[in-house]
Amino acid sequence: MDIDFVITWVDMNDPEWQKEFAKNSGKIDNTKNEVSVARFRDYGFLKYWFRGVEKFAPWVRKIHFVTCGQKPDWIDANHPKIKFVNHEDYMPKESLPCYNSNVIEIYMHRIPDLTERFVYFNDDFFVINHITPKRFFTEGLPNDIAAFRMNFGFSLWNKCLRNNIRLINKRFNKKEIMARDHDKWFTEAYGSKARLTRMLSFYDKFVTLRTPHNAQPYLKKTFEEVWDYAGDELTEMSKHRFRSPKDYTLELFKTWQICQSNFMAYNTYNDTKMFPLVFKSGKAIKAVRDQSYSLVCLNDSEYIMNFEKTMQGIQAAFESILPEKSSFEK
Repeated sequence: MDIDFVITWVDMNDPEWQKEFAKNSGKIDNTKNEVSVARFRDYGFLKYWFRGVEKFAPWVRKIHFVTCGQKPDWIDANHPKIKFVNHEDYMPKESLPCYNSNVIEIYMHRIPDLTERFVYFNDDFFVINHITPKRFFTEGLPNDIAAFRMNFGFSLWNKCLRNNIRLINKRFNKKEIMARDHDKWFTEAYGSKARLTRMLSFYDKFVTLRTPHNAQPYLKKTFEEVWDYAGDELTEMSKHRFRSPKDYTLELFKTWQICQSNFMAYNTYNDTKMFPLVFKSGKAIKAVRDQSYSLVCLNDSEYIMNFEKTMQGIQAAFESILPEKSSFEK
C-alpha cells in the first residue's frame, strides 16, 4: 500500500512573494479575510518536519512539497523522495496567484503522480514519534473519528464549516448513514468525544463533525466524488484569492469520506494533539521534548507573548529529539 505525504508551505520573507502579495492585497491585515502574519510566517521549523518524517515515518513513498514556486535554501532539491509542486502544476490559472489555503487544498487530488492514499499536512503539523502506515490507513481506508461537535462560532472559519455541513445535508441522509455505520459512529473507542453524537443521534440533520487539527488521511476518489457533485460550488469558490465566508474547507472532503463509509473508526485524539501557542506554549514544548504524542500541531498566533523565547523553547525541544540532519537537507 503506497502512501504519499502532501505538505503546503510559504516563505513570506521572500521579496518576490511580498511584491506579488502587495499587488493583490495591499498589506497583511488580520481584519481582511484572516490574513495575518501568523498565517504565513515561517520560524525555521520546517527542517524538523522533514527530520521527523525520515526518522519516524521512513515508509512514506513520496513527499509532495507544495508552494508557489519557493524552495528553502537548505533543502536538497535532488532528493528522490521529494516532489516539488508549484500551485500552477495542479490549480487552474485563473485562480492564481492564490493566498487562500481553502482553494489550494481542494485541488490536491490533481497533483501529478499522487497516490490514491495520501496524508495531508499543514506546515505546523509535526511527526514526533514512530508511526506506521496503520496509523493512517486500515485495510486501505483512512482512519478517522465520526463524532459531532458544536459550532456556534462567528469566525470566518466556523462559517465555512457550516457551509460544508449544508452541502453534506443536501447530499446525505443522516439517519440512514448512522444506521448503516452504527458501529463506526458509536464505538467505545471514541470515549467522551462521542457524547454529542449520542445526544444528537435522533436529530434529522448533520452538524459539524469533530475535525482534529492535524495530519489527515484521504482517498483521491473522495475528491473526485465531491467535485462531481459540487463542481459548480467549488469552481465559484476558486475565485476567492483570500479566505471568504463563502468558502468550503478541506473538512468537507473528510466529512464526505465518512458519510460514504470510506473510513475506519479511530480515535485520533489518542495520539494527536493541537497546541495553540498563544495559550499552551509551555505544554507544547514539553510534549515535543517528551514525545508525548505521535503527531502535534503547533498553532501559531500573532498574539503570542514572549514570542522569541517561545520559538527558542520549541527549537530546543525539537533539537533534543531530532538533532541530526536528515537526508533532505544539503
